Amino acid sequence: MEKKEWYLEYEIQKNRPGLLGDISSLLGMLSINIVTINGVDEGRRGLLILAKNDDQIKRLESILHTMDTIKVIKLREPKLRDRLAVRHGRYIQRDADDKKTFRFVRDELGLLVDFMAELFKQEGHKLIGIRGMPRVGKTESLVAASVCANKRWLFVSSTLLKQTIRNQLIEDEYNENNLFILDGIVSTKRANERHWQLVREIMRMPAIKVVEHPDIFVQNSEYSLEDFDYIIELRNDSDEEITYEVVEQNDLLSGSDFGSFDF
Repeated sequence: MEKKEWYLEYEIQKNRPGLLGDISSLLGMLSINIVTINGVDEGRRGLLILAKNDDQIKRLESILHTMDTIKVIKLREPKLRDRLAVRHGRYIQRDADDKKTFRFVRDELGLLVDFMAELFKQEGHKLIGIRGMPRVGKTESLVAASVCANKRWLFVSSTLLKQTIRNQLIEDEYNENNLFILDGIVSTKRANERHWQLVREIMRMPAIKVVEHPDIFVQNSEYSLEDFDYIIELRNDSDEEITYEVVEQNDLLSGSDFGSFDF
């Protein structure tokens, strides 16, 4: 029988030398293999483990609940956030009210790229929005995550180098494995109807679509925030307010210093 992966997270109640060794020995006696161990929060450890059957996990859970040195927080099939927490040693911050909104700061770009790469590897339709101030690293992180996920990225609208507005795709670009990136501000403020016909066509494709500035995008289109599967927020620091006043003041929509592309 193929082994199944589980995620175990516990909080240390009484820290003492040899505690991790005791947990490891217990898992060994139950014939449960350890894949990865890491601290995931202050006073917490996370483990990815492999078990042959659910009975092993039930026995493990019952024994762990008798120990006064630890408190079991989670014992479940691993979610994406669990895997990344063990890999990076910290949990991704998620909005308490809107569970599909995830928050990052610039110091966590490595974690952000890894998170998005895992999303990009999934098959089928997925609509992702990313919020953030200018020059915080949104587009660069998208490109890096695309490389990690072995995806070809296509800018449908962008301001990365020049202001790009696509009105059509060439034949080999109609590929469900491609990643389509749109800038919500450029698409809604600068594009024509031909561009929007292309956007609607891409939205119907079973592929990954990422929209920068999703709030502006939904204000000026038939789409809503409910259509998004994930919303990612990237800030320079945790206290930064994401606002579009700076964009308007800098008149970024009038074209960059490098000119613009329309094709």
